[in-house]
Order: sequence, then C-alpha cells, then structure tokens
Amino acid sequence: MLWVFIVFLVLLFLGVPVAISCGIAGVVYFIINDSMIFNQVISLTFSATQSVSLLAIPMFILAGNLMNACGITHRLLGFCGMLTRRMHGGMAQTSVLLSTFMGGVSGSSVADCAMESRILGPNMIKNGYSRGYTGVVIGYTSLITSTIPPGNNLILYGTSGEVSIGRLFTAGLSAGLLMMVVLMVIVAITSHRRNYKPTSISRVTFHELGNGIMENIWALIFPIILLVGIRLGWFAASEVGAFACVYALLCGVFAYRELDWKTFCEVLWNSVIDISAIVFLIALTGPFGYGVAIDHLPQILTSWMLNITTNPFIILMIIIVVLLIMGCFMEGGAVILILTPILLPIVESVGVDPVFFGIVIATTCVIGILTPPVGLGMYIVTNILEIPLKEWVRESAPFFVAICLYMILIVAFPNLVMWLPTLVYA
Repeated sequence: MLWVFIVFLVLLFLGVPVAISCGIAGVVYFIINDSMIFNQVISLTFSATQSVSLLAIPMFILAGNLMNACGITHRLLGFCGMLTRRMHGGMAQTSVLLSTFMGGVSGSSVADCAMESRILGPNMIKNGYSRGYTGVVIGYTSLITSTIPPGNNLILYGTSGEVSIGRLFTAGLSAGLLMMVVLMVIVAITSHRRNYKPTSISRVTFHELGNGIMENIWALIFPIILLVGIRLGWFAASEVGAFACVYALLCGVFAYRELDWKTFCEVLWNSVIDISAIVFLIALTGPFGYGVAIDHLPQILTSWMLNITTNPFIILMIIIVVLLIMGCFMEGGAVILILTPILLPIVESVGVDPVFFGIVIATTCVIGILTPPVGLGMYIVTNILEIPLKEWVRESAPFFVAICLYMILIVAFPNLVMWLPTLVYA
C-alpha cells in the first residue's frame, strides 16, 4: 500500500485532479498485487456509488440550488442586515449570520463563498471595508454553512463510516451555532480595532422583526423540519433529500413565486454539473478504499497510534493537524472518503463518539477551501473581489487562529457539540 500512496501523492504534486489521482492509485494497487483480479477495478468503481444513503447528496444539492433560485438569499440578506445593524462591523456580522442561515439552504461552503462575494462583498467594500478583510470574512464565515445541516461533508462521512445521518445533522446544528458565536466575537474584535462602525444606530422594532421572520419563515424552519422528520422516523437519510427538493419547489412556485420554467431548467443543469463532480470522485475512491481495507491499514495505524498515546485529546489533535495539512492539497470530500475508514477505528478504540468525530473531520476538512495552494473557496473570493493572495494570507491570520481555537475548544469539551444530539436522541 506504500507504493500506492506514493503514486497518489506524486500525482497530486504534478497537479493531477484529486479524483483522477485517486483512481490511478487504485489501479496501481491491483497491478502490483498479483493475487487481485483486475476486473474488480470496474466493479468497485461502480459499487462505490451504489449506497442508498448517497442519494441524499444529489437531492440536497438540487434542493439547495432550487432554494437559492427562489430568491431566498436576498430575503435572508436583508433580514440578517437588520439584526446586525447596531453591531461594530455590522456588514461583516451580516456575513456571519447569513452563512449560518444559508447552511440550512445550500449546505455548501464553496457556494456560499461565491454567493456572498457577488452580493455582499461589493457593498462591504463600498462602505469602507478593505478588500482583504471583506474577502476573509466572507470566506471564513462560509465554514458555518457546511456544518449546519444539511452539510454535504456530513453525509459523505456518515455514509462512508456508517454513522447515523440524523445524529450528525443534530450535532452539526449545535456545532454550527457555536462556530457562529466564535466568528461573531472575532469579527467584533477586529472590526472595533479597524473602527468599522455599525450600519445604523436605530433599534430593531418588534414590527420589523416580525415582518423579517414571516418573510423568511420557509427558509428558517427548513433545517428544523429536516431534523424533526429524521428524528420521528418520517424520513430516512435518502428520503429526506427528496422531501427537501419537493419543499424547495413548493417554496419557489407557491410561497415566493419566483421559480419559472427557464430558471428551473438552469437549476437542473447546474445541479447535474455539481452532482457529477461529486459522484465521479466517490466512484474513483472505490478501488483505492478497497486496497486500504484489504491491507488492514486501519488496524495497523490503530496499533501504531495507541503505542504512542491513548489520550483521546492528543490523538484528535494529531488527526486535526494531519487533516489541515491534507486539506491544503486535496478537496475536503476526497479527504473524508479516503481517511474515514482509516481514522474512525482509531478514535473509536479510545472512546471517541463517531458522531462527534464526524463533526471534527467534516469541519477540519472544509478549512482547506481557504488555504493555499489549492483552496477553491479562497480562489473564488480573491478572483471575484480582486484581492491579492498576499493580502488574503495576511488578513486571514486572526480568523485562522479563531477557528483553530474553536477546534481545540470542542475537542477539549465535546459536550459543547454533543448536548443537542444527546437531548434529541435520549
């Protein structure tokens, strides 16, 4: 298996896409093992995509695109701006809150980066925020979006690790809200130092608040309906994605009346592109993952790690550092698909809850979209807002530190994340 990993890393270094690198490395494993039947490469590629639970991913991608096309984004932006207008750095705080609400709509940090860079970014710059600070705020607040259900990384982890999607979603809600608090604090500190004023000094009236809630009620209750539906057994993981699509269609056609036939066709086409990229990645990790299991790599690494330490905190911190490094070079979904079967047995052997570990791995892997050299979210934001990479790295420092402190906090005190799934599933 060592040669397979060497091939994989060399291909990544040469700039070969992650999915192709993974597929080639999987083929190499079958070539160098004479005992393997080469025809299995094809069957494993197809079988990797045949999990019923994976149906939730294309369904939620379609639902998220439909919700965005319904005009929900602009409504939520106005609502968040109203709630944060009296805070220091009010527009930056709007980004934090908008990303939190968008987590229940799109579940994609990359999509959130692109959306906020186009809608919120120019207004922040026009109101005196520096380009670098604007981009970093939008980028780092987008991390909340992947944590709030329905986050795609949580579904990938739950499927590959055979962990309850419902429990992951519930833990993701509490983790996402905690991350929101952490980022609001760091935005408040940095905005105060830069003298970024509130957008308004007028208090939010009950009338404004009521109107804002009623205008956005369908988006606000969406994640709650998902969690309640899963908890009460109304939907399985795959079925709740189908419900999300129906819900989004009803919102677009009847509640907001902004989804016409032309827009619907555009949404379908964009969703096909997004879904194809993810399914292609999942398929090509099939042969690679098979080799990992056959060579007992998880058991070997578990024994090696436990010989070093049996302290869950230290083991998790080592894993987080490894994930942060890998996230610099690989897409987060690929890291989850490749490493979950390897790392999950290690953390379970020291008593770490697999649901909690799902939050750790999903959150850590998504940070990679904001770090050089291949951070997709970073490049989207810097290109749209025309931010030099040097300025991005400099402005990122306090936010990166804040996210790292957040990770240390939840690892040290898992109940900060697990209180909600414990309460709901008690």
